[in-house]
Amino acid sequence: MPGSKSNLVSLHEDVTNDTSDLSEMKISDEKGSVEKRTKTLTEKNGYHDSVYINAAKIFQGIHTEKRKDRILVRYGDDSVPPTLTFKDEYSQHVSYELAFNALKYQDLLEEILLDSCVYPCQSIPDELTSLLVVMLYDLQDRKFQAREIFDEEEPVAEVRKTERYLYNFRTKLAAALARCRIKHGALSIEYILPETVRKQEQRASALPLCVWINTFKISLQDVFRDLKKKGFTRVESVSDFNHYTYCMDQHCHDLLVFPSSLKEELLNLDLFADCKLLLQDKSRSLAVHSAQALLNMDDDIIVAHVGSHLTIAHMSVLTIHSMSRIFVCGVKSSAKADELTNLLSHMGCKNIQLLHEDFTEIGPTDPRLQKAKVILLLPQCSGLGVGNPIDFILNEHGDAGLLRDVLQGSVSEDKLSILAERQLNELMHAMKFNKVQAIVYCTCSVYPEENELVVKKALESGVEGNKVQPYRVIPPVFSTCSNSKASTETFFKMEPSEISSGCFLAILAREKDSSENVSVKDILARAAAKGLLDSTVVQKSKEEEKKQKVTQCRRNITGSGIEPKIAEFLHHQTVSSIKAEVPVSKAVSNVQQKNVNRTNSYIQLKKSINPISDTALPKVLKHTSHLSSMGKTYDRQTLARKPRTERKRVVLKPVEIVLPPVITPYLSSQGNKPRVSSARHCFHGWTGAKGSSGRILPPTVSKVVKPAVLSRPRPWLQESSNFAPPLYRRPVNVAGSALPLQERM
Repeated sequence: MPGSKSNLVSLHEDVTNDTSDLSEMKISDEKGSVEKRTKTLTEKNGYHDSVYINAAKIFQGIHTEKRKDRILVRYGDDSVPPTLTFKDEYSQHVSYELAFNALKYQDLLEEILLDSCVYPCQSIPDELTSLLVVMLYDLQDRKFQAREIFDEEEPVAEVRKTERYLYNFRTKLAAALARCRIKHGALSIEYILPETVRKQEQRASALPLCVWINTFKISLQDVFRDLKKKGFTRVESVSDFNHYTYCMDQHCHDLLVFPSSLKEELLNLDLFADCKLLLQDKSRSLAVHSAQALLNMDDDIIVAHVGSHLTIAHMSVLTIHSMSRIFVCGVKSSAKADELTNLLSHMGCKNIQLLHEDFTEIGPTDPRLQKAKVILLLPQCSGLGVGNPIDFILNEHGDAGLLRDVLQGSVSEDKLSILAERQLNELMHAMKFNKVQAIVYCTCSVYPEENELVVKKALESGVEGNKVQPYRVIPPVFSTCSNSKASTETFFKMEPSEISSGCFLAILAREKDSSENVSVKDILARAAAKGLLDSTVVQKSKEEEKKQKVTQCRRNITGSGIEPKIAEFLHHQTVSSIKAEVPVSKAVSNVQQKNVNRTNSYIQLKKSINPISDTALPKVLKHTSHLSSMGKTYDRQTLARKPRTERKRVVLKPVEIVLPPVITPYLSSQGNKPRVSSARHCFHGWTGAKGSSGRILPPTVSKVVKPAVLSRPRPWLQESSNFAPPLYRRPVNVAGSALPLQERM
């Protein structure tokens, strides 16, 4: 028989003094190191009865099942999914936390019940065993002290009955706990956990907190100013953290990173209470920023899963300056729709439409989604890359079975296969939307079966058909304002570490149309239809032209497709034509050369607005240098007498230029007398020419010419009377080519 009652009392006092509370673990946030620090804790008083009931239901569904020959504690039937009802977010969070702690120490708690002879009990049926285990953990967590009963709460008979039963045997339970600690050589129960579980908990506790700014309600500068007033200091990176510090994220321009030790203080700030700052895992911010970078000004986006309302709100915030609409799939009940509407409205979001159908139930030709160009796909995954599994489950409406998988450190093959098949079906369904140009696929899994292999199988399936361009994987682009360098990897991956959770991100975009079989005329027509070319009929004011340039610049930055490149090509072709028509010769006077350089400098300044590489131009457009060649253009205009239709499409603002006369000597039937040609030709930049006898020919009446490619007047041509004496010019015939030497003699 065990020791006397006095020995049991002394053991109980020893347990009361030495049993450490799990929440006394204080993880340092500096450089990811983990430290334990002793601090004075407020005595725990327990929870409401409803919390114990919900925690028991959660534990019933996730507890570890043992082999039949090793089952000593029975938990009843758990085939029916439990129905959970929470008063508020706090009750929900502590219910999952209590169930998770009971799961972590399931073996220890069962051993205490059996060693103390508290279990089995005739008055506690198997259906209440989960409640017995959950309340036992809370009792030892309170150091076997009585729970404070709240007057306003509704009593639950099962909870009160189980509580009285355990409290009557508290001395035996404390003694059994002490024997277990001695058996395992553990100073506290946390050291009884496996090494892998302890390291995972330490890493999760040290993870920095990621907070994004709701620019609907506050600007970035105002946030920085408010944080500075409250004593926070901005540093360069996570490695510089020192308590009241924070830094900017390197990938997302609106994401702030704080030390993990400041969580309670941050949540009590007015910035969080007013939804100006919102706490969320970084993986979701990466996915949202990647989707926003693929949108044009009026493109819609489809969010395939409801997930967290924070993800939807963040997407809405990033599209504040556009006409984009956000379609959220899978909002089944009207109660859920009302809840989401209230939450999003409180955050200032307005461009969101809720769809009750699941994403896979919506057809690719649904008329509501014809303007959707991007799909954000955040499927349910194993989630082993997350740092805090409880927050992930609550925010993303995930499966509570993730808690069991996190403790085991792996997922069963059957569950992994089911998840991968579901993810593949959703991704293939997304590829069937012909109007969609890009898909953002993001998971928090560490398994290739849910990441790279799903994307590879979807691309190989060819489900998009032959009528549209196929998909290919491209590197993600998070933001033009972020401090991160451009990614060169096809996939974006973050491994779980002491400073970040695990994340996998893939961007599937349609291949660009092949330009080899597209004529210049068709390309220009498409550009004109997009409004990228100036109208040849309506003359726009200077203000309208400035607005068009700003809009075109934004489209080139954020848009996708071939139209922005067409505009760049046309701009370069026009500039090159202007430069070709300004002859640069050694025989030109200093005054002429000075004016030409002034014009060229203006052209170079104009070109620097939207630079484009040669590789970005279609092949059919690269070999059109004849459009800017002065000699060939002159010959073609002389013979055909008709301007090119393509040039009509690139006509800029017409200007009137007064040119000097042009003398073209040629042989006539009467002899070798040079005379003024009646042909309507001119050479830009020349003030006169010398005849065969070497004398300067007198000027005649000037003509007015409206060139098709000039974008501004050339003042040096109007000042021809002030130029130096004209230079010698090689005689040419009517066709524009030089005369042979024998004909000039």
